[in-house]
Amino acid sequence: MPLERKKKAIFNFSEIKDGSVFLILSLITFFIRFPFFFRDYIDRDESTFILLGQSWADGFLPYTQLWDLKPPLTFAFFAAIITVFGKSFIAIRVGGVVLVAFTAYFTYKIAFTKMPRKASLLVGVFCVFLLSLFGSLQGVMSEHICIAFFVAALYLLITKKSLGWIFLSGLLMGITVMVKLNMAFPIFFIGLFFLYELCFTKREINLLQVVLFSVGVLTVIITTIAPYYLNNQTLIWWESVVLAPLEYTEARRYSIFKLAPIFIITGLFLLYGYKSRYLDFKNRSVQILLVAIFGVLVSFIKGGRINGHYLIQLHPMLLILFGLVVYKLTIRYKPKVPNYLAFLILLLPAESYLEYANILKNKYQHHTFFNGEGFSVPKYIKDNHLETENILFFEYHISYWNLDTLPPTIAATHPSNICRDELFPFYDNPRKNSLEELKFIMEELQPKTVVVRKGRRILDKKELEENEYIDAYLSKHYSNFATVENADILQRLE
Repeated sequence: MPLERKKKAIFNFSEIKDGSVFLILSLITFFIRFPFFFRDYIDRDESTFILLGQSWADGFLPYTQLWDLKPPLTFAFFAAIITVFGKSFIAIRVGGVVLVAFTAYFTYKIAFTKMPRKASLLVGVFCVFLLSLFGSLQGVMSEHICIAFFVAALYLLITKKSLGWIFLSGLLMGITVMVKLNMAFPIFFIGLFFLYELCFTKREINLLQVVLFSVGVLTVIITTIAPYYLNNQTLIWWESVVLAPLEYTEARRYSIFKLAPIFIITGLFLLYGYKSRYLDFKNRSVQILLVAIFGVLVSFIKGGRINGHYLIQLHPMLLILFGLVVYKLTIRYKPKVPNYLAFLILLLPAESYLEYANILKNKYQHHTFFNGEGFSVPKYIKDNHLETENILFFEYHISYWNLDTLPPTIAATHPSNICRDELFPFYDNPRKNSLEELKFIMEELQPKTVVVRKGRRILDKKELEENEYIDAYLSKHYSNFATVENADILQRLE
């Protein structure tokens, strides 16, 4: 009898329902990401997406009032949140929690088709970690948006056969590519995989399924074109969504040595999985995951660069396969899990613990949880009635949002875009290069207020001529009015 009571007291993972799993993953995601709700910005790209989202909420299609190098549905996500909740950092960051929890849940669901619930749940938890920690991933990036729809689509393709679900998966893939254009590669290769299945295997797949999948993808793409077509601005969509990214990838390539590590690590892992037979490369689910991984890696090669947040597009699929290998290893060798492993896992969100301490410190010192120059600089500018017409932020450009103003030129939407002169033709910038753009802003618009990072180089170190010009011009025509945290607020000399 005591033994029976003891068994009943043990937590049984097999009895957990999917709804409970989603709740668990959501709570973990919220705990890890919550202290970053109060940061002004975590990655400069997120600030740019917010500005574009606000512009769309104000009635301006992307690429018309402001411009950035992303497909339109990236900005639609932010525009929707702003339209419903107004200017709310918390609402945007809660949106990030939903995206990560959603991605982790469908990562778990795919894993659960291959291994027990407990192991699959751990895969989902580690998905939360990899999408929320280590770098600038606490912000809401375009990769967070696209991978949420992509993993959900993969789950449908792996588990569903009916035409309606296949069409829905195509719609989700269409949303994916209209958030992050490089995802066209894995989607294209998945389409080729379906044609391979149709022509060379005896699997239960028919031409109508392939057609509906493709129609779903195209439906979303065409839908994003429609507003531009109706406003006789189709060329703006084509140049901004298709031509500009192609030009950018050719102009901003990394060395092959910077790209190599992720390919070597992934290749060695997959080779081990194949040789050890812990991964069944003949299994359809594994094949779809491998095709998706291959497509993402090809997109990295084509793009010529890998930033840390790009890997968000790779983590869920690799985690599922990695979890499957680890699970089979534990079945085979039955290792004794050390008690301190749970403690080490609890230490993984160290960035979150530090940020909890940071917001409490900020609350004590400044009487607000919100922190960063994106808040303190606009407050200082408002309190001291500084001029904001044509104000120029070389850093902390989320401040445009908090000041209810716009960048001085469309090229200044994202500070680094000022020096991406290869993109100027795609939004009809009359200036031909970055030096002309800087001279136009500084000498013709003559902003009364300029904000830069204290003691830091203003532009990228590669922009030698531009840095020389802006340093000399600011030194001659501006003085440091105030230093707020790590920001220097410069005022134009009369």
